[in-house]
Amino acid sequence: QVQMVESGGGLVQAGGSLRLSCEASGRTFSIGHMAWFRQAPGKEREFVATIGLSQGNTDYTDSVKGRFLISRDNAKDTLYLQLNSLTPEDTAAYSCAARGPGSDYRTASTYYYWGQGTQVTVSS
Repeated sequence: QVQMVESGGGLVQAGGSLRLSCEASGRTFSIGHMAWFRQAPGKEREFVATIGLSQGNTDYTDSVKGRFLISRDNAKDTLYLQLNSLTPEDTAAYSCAARGPGSDYRTASTYYYWGQGTQVTVSS
């Protein structure tokens, strides 16, 4: 099993920045892809970004490209998401997720370890 705990959410004004962290513990050697998903009230969970074992292997949903940056520190078993130029449309509960290697990494159902979520609220 892998346990994952997010931190770093909060309330920020539009145009501001936040940095989310997700610390994994347990059988972390089994982790391949890690990702961030978000869910706004009344909306379905949405893929945000993913990163493979290599720092260069990243992918983002179009709405956050150029504004968000995903990274991971494998030595610390920690995943990060730097959120810049935030807009009210980014308001959501952000959850980190992890799984083994493989394809289809934008699909939430392929991830089997999840954090509890951290709330990001962007005011206009």
